[in-house]
Amino acid sequence: MSSIRLLIADDHALIRSGIRALLEDIPGFQVVGEASDGRIALELIPILQPHLLLMDVAMPNLNGLEATSRVTKEFPNVRVIMLSMHATEEYVCQAIRAGVAGYLLKNAETSELEFAIKAVARGESYLTPAVSKYMIASYMQLVDGANPPAAELLTERQREVLQLIAEGKSTKEVASILEVSVKTIKTHRAQLMKRLDVHDIAGLVRYAIRAGLVQTDN
Repeated sequence: MSSIRLLIADDHALIRSGIRALLEDIPGFQVVGEASDGRIALELIPILQPHLLLMDVAMPNLNGLEATSRVTKEFPNVRVIMLSMHATEEYVCQAIRAGVAGYLLKNAETSELEFAIKAVARGESYLTPAVSKYMIASYMQLVDGANPPAAELLTERQREVLQLIAEGKSTKEVASILEVSVKTIKTHRAQLMKRLDVHDIAGLVRYAIRAGLVQTDN
């Protein structure tokens, strides 16, 4: 390809601007757009037709993990590099399960970002060296054997509802965002509580945080 078309998804405008500035100085890279959350990114893909999506993990409305899972299903020709502050096993495994082609830390050098983008654009995968080998071995054990965590037993819509609830949105607000009835959201909420064996909203919020669907500010 003559130029790699890039879409940046991050809920912080300054971070998006910083990444854009770095990438626009590199020959062969073209930043075609920005998105402040995963839902907007999905809406922009068919319009802007990027080759590659740089995706933050923690975003409101639809987080990077859920958005990546949808991108890989709905736009299989678009590859995703996850940008994260975390090099922990939990986040890396969730990102790989979601279908990322690359995983990069936000404190990476520009040269590593360039290398990762070019590798992924060639059809390769890239995992930051900061992610140690034992994490990959642990992930393979999860894939090959054990029962999936409860969050992975939820439907795509249930995970979406869970994230929005955990972000503090009311039932009416969730219904409006997802363009369904309040009654439908109440049904999803009841099913979530039953499936996850929790009995109040606070329990759903705690579970969503543990499952990496939302993050708290440290």
